[in-house]
Amino acid sequence: MLSILFGLFAALGWGAGDFTGGLASRKTGAYRAVFYGEVIGIILLLIVVFVAGEPLPNQKIWLLSMLAGALGTVGLMFLYHSMTLGMMSLATPVSALLAASLPVLVGIFKEGIPQLLTIIGFGFALFAVWMISQGESGVTNILAHLSDLKLPLLAGIGFGLYFVLMHEATRTGATIWPMVASRSGGMILITVYMLITRASWKVEDSSAWPMITINGILDISGNLFFILAGQSGRLDVAAVLSSLFPGATVMLAWIFLKERLTRNQWIGIASALVAIVLMTI
Repeated sequence: MLSILFGLFAALGWGAGDFTGGLASRKTGAYRAVFYGEVIGIILLLIVVFVAGEPLPNQKIWLLSMLAGALGTVGLMFLYHSMTLGMMSLATPVSALLAASLPVLVGIFKEGIPQLLTIIGFGFALFAVWMISQGESGVTNILAHLSDLKLPLLAGIGFGLYFVLMHEATRTGATIWPMVASRSGGMILITVYMLITRASWKVEDSSAWPMITINGILDISGNLFFILAGQSGRLDVAAVLSSLFPGATVMLAWIFLKERLTRNQWIGIASALVAIVLMTI
């Protein structure tokens, strides 16, 4: 039960983080918003780890966590790039579905097949991720867009590998230091990218800072609850429930920005609720 609760809290944290990150990106650009959100997050994590006195992990945990953070950031960059190419309605659901599916396959291979109701719940949850992530027009005639799937698929693999590697790195109980390492891996990658592209580091609109700060805090909470979900239960359950984060994002946009939810998104939200019930039985 704890794993399910932590997984849902992870989805809420990441979903709310994406909402505030989206608002910040409108003001200062996506990569600057992600970079400074990472900086704020790692500063807070360092404060927490020194107060809590968590011992430094071994080299394997550190390297796994850094690799997880780097791959997750690569996934984010592929996703953003595919969106700039006009593939938003295709990129988000494809990447989100693969990100949730990969840990399920790894979890079944390493931990065995879960109970039947949990498997059915996975089906409803994956369907929910697909439906919630669709835009206004939905995904139509996907066969005609097969050539466009490369970037969304790579993004989904990056996100899925983040789930798998962070779960592996934190199985022994370490929590905060692996998050620091993960953030470091992501920050290094974004720094290299911005240096190569000679992107501006300056946040022109100072009103973006509150949203960047909140995004950094919420993203940390999402990572923490995902780790706790994996430590208290199965990887596949933790990853699938955490992958419902688009539901939190669209609900916040509906509440605060008055954005209209599509029929597909409402169906996805209902499917997510069914999935949660099935996994808790």
